[in-house]
Amino acid sequence: MVLADRASLVGRVVRESGRRLMRFIRARVASEADAEDVLQDVWQQFVVAIEEGPIEHLGAWLFTVARNRIVDGYRKRRAVSLEALEAEWDGDFDPADLVPGDDSEESETRRAMFWMDLHAALAKLPEAQRQVFIWQELEGLSFQEIAARTGENLNTLLSRKRYAVIFLRRRLVAWGDHESTT
Repeated sequence: MVLADRASLVGRVVRESGRRLMRFIRARVASEADAEDVLQDVWQQFVVAIEEGPIEHLGAWLFTVARNRIVDGYRKRRAVSLEALEAEWDGDFDPADLVPGDDSEESETRRAMFWMDLHAALAKLPEAQRQVFIWQELEGLSFQEIAARTGENLNTLLSRKRYAVIFLRRRLVAWGDHESTT
C-alpha cells in the first residue's frame, strides 16, 4: 500500500472509530492511562495489519484486537495483582468462596474469569473509592497510612472503602448465586 493511501486510511478509521473504540476500552480498564495504552496498541496493530492486506469487517476487527489487548493486560497483571488481591482480601466477603474448585483446567478458567470480572468492577468504582480499596487491600496500607498520604479524614477513607466493598459485593453476587446453584 502506498504511504499516502495508508495515511489516508488510518486517518479515516481513527476519525470514524476512535471515539467509540475508546469508550469500549475505557469501560473495561482501570484508568484513562490504561485505556490510552490499549488504544495505542490497537492503532499500532492496525497499521501493521493493513500492510499485510485488506481487513474484512474492520469494525469487528478493531474491537476484537482491543478486547484481546485488554485480556492480555489482565493476564500480565494477574500474576502480581490478582494473587495479591486474593491473598490480601479481608472481611467476611471472601471471593475465594465464590469460585471454589480444584486444580482442574475448568476451575482455573472459572477463577480467571472471576478475577477479570473483579478487575472490571474495580474499574467502575469512582477513583477515590478504587484508590482507597487498592491501597488498603492490594498494597496493605493501613487507613492511618492512607490518611497521612492523602490528607483525608480517617472516617472519609473508611466510608470510601465501605462503599467500594458494597459495590463489589453487588457486582459479584452473581458468582455466589451461580456457584450455589451448580
